[in-house]
Amino acid sequence: MSARDSFFISPLYGVRNYDVTITANSEKQGKVSFKEVYEMVQMRKLEKQFYLTKMAIVNNVTNSIFSYRTNNPKTMDSARDGCLEFDEIHQFESSDLVDIQRSGLGKIKHPRTFYNGTNGHVREGFYDKMLERAQKIFSGENKNDRLFPFICKLDNIDEMDNPKMWSKANPMFEEDSAYSKRLFSTVMKEYKKLEDEPSGRREFVVKRMNFTEGDAESDITTHEKLMATKQELPNLNGRSCVAGFDYASIRDFATVGLLFKIDDKFIWQQHSFARKKFLDTFKLKAPIKDWEKKGLVTIVDEPSIDPRHLIDWLNEKRKIHQIEIVCADGFRMDLLKPLLEKESYNFEFIRNIRGVQSKVAPIIEDGFANERFIFGDDPMMRWYTNNSFIKEDKLGNKTFLKKEPVRRKTDGFHAFLAALYKREEITDMDYEEAFDMLDEIEF
Repeated sequence: MSARDSFFISPLYGVRNYDVTITANSEKQGKVSFKEVYEMVQMRKLEKQFYLTKMAIVNNVTNSIFSYRTNNPKTMDSARDGCLEFDEIHQFESSDLVDIQRSGLGKIKHPRTFYNGTNGHVREGFYDKMLERAQKIFSGENKNDRLFPFICKLDNIDEMDNPKMWSKANPMFEEDSAYSKRLFSTVMKEYKKLEDEPSGRREFVVKRMNFTEGDAESDITTHEKLMATKQELPNLNGRSCVAGFDYASIRDFATVGLLFKIDDKFIWQQHSFARKKFLDTFKLKAPIKDWEKKGLVTIVDEPSIDPRHLIDWLNEKRKIHQIEIVCADGFRMDLLKPLLEKESYNFEFIRNIRGVQSKVAPIIEDGFANERFIFGDDPMMRWYTNNSFIKEDKLGNKTFLKKEPVRRKTDGFHAFLAALYKREEITDMDYEEAFDMLDEIEF
């Protein structure tokens, strides 16, 4: 970044007022490249060509400014940048700060944007969306996208054990320089340290190998298998299905969904409800507002989530689907039962949730491993799943728990588990097709 950014503000590039700004998650992070250019100007005695302050570097010939800012969207909408640098994008939870700044591009000619980062732990955030965008370019699906993706990573995790392959994720290792040798030595020490401290493997894989690997001992599935659920939804009108609820906590999130089965595939469609007060109080690391726009979640401003919302959603779906049975955790059955009875639904409340989860666990493992689950374009459902982990006791019984009790919600995944428990209730009959056949019969 330092080399290209100092070039853009110089007479060598030759565009006046071509401001370059780095945006990062912290001031310390944002100042890294800025400090490199600042010190280079001083070391090369170029103060006559540049005006230096602690916040900006101004080229005296082009009047172009090189500066940095942190990710506070309130300070970004009036900028007149020529070039934007977004650093450590794997920490960005949404595209908000990118969108705000890019809206100011175009006032200066030759606008450009650079996105920099390695892999991280924020799933379904801005980084994952950029990877999806890049994949569409690589596959030829989007030939008009002008993004140039330059991604350095391992092709598979087995390559981590072959240091000769490390340059795939770290091209610098191909250089014969003191910096390259020093960095390689550091990475090698970290790698060897994993033998005694295996808990550091996940961080090493993400930061040094630029690869996403799930925790084999606890994650529900790998990142790749979870992303494989993003398959196109088939036509489900008239199909038999079962419904699943998660209404255990009425003060933050609740989820209702329908489970279909076509051949050996399970198709899951969910809708969630979230309390506005909870979202205002706890700043979740998830783009809830984006998901609201996609129709995946409804934000309600009320003391607790009214169970009527879930029933109303089911009633709408019942107009186009055959809902065989509704299944939910028995914890809130006193609130749900009268509503389900009033609407004449068949229902079952799970009393031994641990026992049910242990029975469903093999279906979960097989479904993800063999890509039998279809969530469609539902990043919220993948977020729910990624927030869950599986725990096995001494007897081999498995239960599904939250990775973090407050901010990492799992409601959609537990509604999915409830529906999977009653999967045998789903029939192969397409009711819409059956009724069409009846209409053609002359009585």
